[in-house]
Amino acid sequence: MRLADLRGRSVAVWGTGREGRAAVTAIAKHGPSRLIAVDDSANYLSTAWEGELAALAPLAGGEHAQAALYTADVVVRSPGVPQTHPYLTELRARGITVTGGSALWMAEHAARTVGVTGSKGKSTTSSLISHLLAATGRPNAYGGNIGIPLLDLPESDLYVLELSSYQCADLTDSPRVAVVTSLFPEHLDAHGGEREYYRDKLNILRYGPELIVVNGVDERLRDEIRGVTDRSGFPPVPAAADDSRFRVEDGTVFCSDDELFPRDALALKGRHNERNLCVALAVLDGMGVDVAGQRAVIEEAVRSFRGLPHRLAEIEDPSGLTFVDDTLSTSPYSAMHAIEAYENRPLTVLVGGTDRGLDYSPLRDFLASRELTVIGLPDSGPRILAELAGLPKVRTVASEDLFDAVRLSRELTPAGGVVLLSPAAPSYGHFRNFEHRSEAFAQAVQDTR
Repeated sequence: MRLADLRGRSVAVWGTGREGRAAVTAIAKHGPSRLIAVDDSANYLSTAWEGELAALAPLAGGEHAQAALYTADVVVRSPGVPQTHPYLTELRARGITVTGGSALWMAEHAARTVGVTGSKGKSTTSSLISHLLAATGRPNAYGGNIGIPLLDLPESDLYVLELSSYQCADLTDSPRVAVVTSLFPEHLDAHGGEREYYRDKLNILRYGPELIVVNGVDERLRDEIRGVTDRSGFPPVPAAADDSRFRVEDGTVFCSDDELFPRDALALKGRHNERNLCVALAVLDGMGVDVAGQRAVIEEAVRSFRGLPHRLAEIEDPSGLTFVDDTLSTSPYSAMHAIEAYENRPLTVLVGGTDRGLDYSPLRDFLASRELTVIGLPDSGPRILAELAGLPKVRTVASEDLFDAVRLSRELTPAGGVVLLSPAAPSYGHFRNFEHRSEAFAQAVQDTR
């Protein structure tokens, strides 16, 4: 379905955040017979709906929300509306078309798009792809889940997008180049289970992309895409594995047998970021960039690339401790990657947030032979600490809140050590969003000096 298909139809935009606002503005230009915005959340974090937006689409909330959805011809769902929402089940049972702003946009722009998804690494990898393409003479517009709704993107000959599982779920067109960086259980409460999450995440591959690039090291991802091919019948291109065209060996980045540049050209820490770099290089290669021939240009671009905010972002402190903001870590697997990046320094990790019932036994297995301190935050912190109980080299400490956790970390972390906020859980409930949690962490670091 395209935006033009909404002309003369009754449309309800479900959600009033950034995605919902972009959808209302875009859809209004195409002459729907009725356009209404729906907010069924009714909580103190809801954003004001007024001015031009209210004129384009009156807001239905509270007791009016359900009726506004059920009487629409088309419902445009914001990514924050979970697949498990009871209204969605009823809408589909009634035969009402449910789509999303990302799907509406992709229907018109798929042929010019590189789409990147993954349970971990999609933000860094998509940003790196955009950066390297621009450096090699392929300017592009960058957006998506990183904060710019697709419907707000400017016109461009080429797009590079970070796509969440929520955005991928509604797609009926695959981007020209589809990229998957990793796969592990995430957002299970919103998707309905592990199988449903994988289904929605990998929906990006379902509609014949011209090229598929994946992290070849991820065994779960490899198993889930077995038999998947691109439009020409070729299997996905695996990057970063020992037998991959692009890989890191002995501190050097390789393209087949050619040495491209030292691994330390990439400032980002961790082996997971080595894999992200290899995936990005494989995308350029598949799009026709002569990676080996342009190695000097690409190395310079890699050296100038800086990590995104809230992803292993270091905060130096007069005490000599290094505080690290990895607040976008929302699962045990992402926390494991972060811990691995600092495994050679004394380490204190702050974990906990919204409790979605995730299985933290993989984190226990990962920490079984490691020595570190783990401080638990509400709400899921106590459950994570209980999972880690009994590990011989892991000291566990409960905290009252983020400020208290930072205060305790100063007392418990040896000189020259690292305090890592990698919560392995989302921010909602105690914070407006991940940016708010990041701000609170930085403020606590300052206030506890």
